[in-house]
Order: sequence, then structure tokens, then C-alpha cells
Amino acid sequence: MCKYKDVTIGIKKLDFGGKRGTMAVYLTDGREVIVPISMFPEIKKLSKSQREDYMIMDDQYFSFEAISRIYSVKDVLKY
Repeated sequence: MCKYKDVTIGIKKLDFGGKRGTMAVYLTDGREVIVPISMFPEIKKLSKSQREDYMIMDDQYFSFEAISRIYSVKDVLKY
């Protein structure tokens, strides 16, 4: 788990069904972080069905079947 300001944070799920052009990241501490997909150019290029084909690894990282890049919870929180 990511230690961020004395709080342990992980990723529970991703959601692309909200406001257009955004990604919602649900964290294990109960928060929902909304980030613009434009901050992640590789994800922005994915089709809707490709975005739904994601995997979360060790509560800390996520990736998509269609791309090889791995993102971390820190990538989401820095925006």
C-alpha cells in the first residue's frame, strides 16, 4: 500500500462512466478521486471497451490489456 501523509492508500476500482473526459479512481480509504483523462494520453487513446478492460495489481497499480504502461496510485494523486 502507498503511504501518503501517514495514510495507507490503495486502489479499489476505476470508473469511466461519469463526466465525459474523466476517470474516477476509488481508493481503499473511501475517497473518490476524479482526474481528467487528458493527463493520461495513453488511456485517452483507448476505446470505451478497452478502458473497461483494466486490472488492479496489489492495490497500488493499474494497467489495461491494450497498453503496456503501468500506473500507480501516486500517478493519480499527483494531479
